[in-house]
Amino acid sequence: MHAAHFGPFCLRTLLSRLRRVGLLWALLFMSSLASAQELQIFTEDWPPVSFGNGNKADGMAVEMVQALQARIGSSHPVQVVPWARGYKALLEEPNTLLFTVGRSEEREKLMILLGPVAISTTSLYTRKGNAARLQAMGDDIQKLKVGAYRSSIFADTARKKGFQNIEQAPTPQVIANMLLAKRFDLWVEGSLVVSSVLKEIGHSVDEVEKVKVLDSLELYLAFSTQTPASTIKAWEDALRWLKKEGHFARIHQKWLPNEVPPMAVIRLDPSGKP
Repeated sequence: MHAAHFGPFCLRTLLSRLRRVGLLWALLFMSSLASAQELQIFTEDWPPVSFGNGNKADGMAVEMVQALQARIGSSHPVQVVPWARGYKALLEEPNTLLFTVGRSEEREKLMILLGPVAISTTSLYTRKGNAARLQAMGDDIQKLKVGAYRSSIFADTARKKGFQNIEQAPTPQVIANMLLAKRFDLWVEGSLVVSSVLKEIGHSVDEVEKVKVLDSLELYLAFSTQTPASTIKAWEDALRWLKKEGHFARIHQKWLPNEVPPMAVIRLDPSGKP
């Protein structure tokens, strides 16, 4: 069509359509960008630190993370998933937060750790009345089968301490039931959760006793290495504020009244960035 025949009305219509197309592309781009920056947050069923309560997440670390979210202005939901699934996402997917994660030299190279949010001990437990016999075995105790939940740092710790026959299951609750059913004599677990795990399956902490402490364990928030630095910085600033203002200590004391809250703030980044 000749430019002379392109009237003002047609030109306005064309420009309007072009603006709408441009706006649509801008909206699509912004939506894609927002989706790319969406932080997925996973935790596990590990009471009282974290657990599912009906259709929502609950526990000491969950309440602490939600307090951090309130400070940051984040509303991403906390999803309770099997540990192995959350850990796989942490290692393979961008913009992922998993908590709580036990600190180890291996993990310091694989993820960004922020914390600590609690300190536990990794210990061996057995059925009540059985500990003295097992302790008398000396190093031969390492020949016994040990129960641990799959992909946990507790299984790793037992292996490092010389235990090679490790039976694994998806959750600590399943492992505790197996111990009480005499499937094996040793259960390796974090001291913070033993009482709650047993209570959850209808048993009492009085039914087990500690055989040996294997290690001390700091628990952290863990971010995938592909999480933006600005996101990590926001969470770190919020954690510093939460600890400085006393909110962290109150949450910790509510759920873990017999434990001392760790007040330091440490960020460990395998990239070496400050």
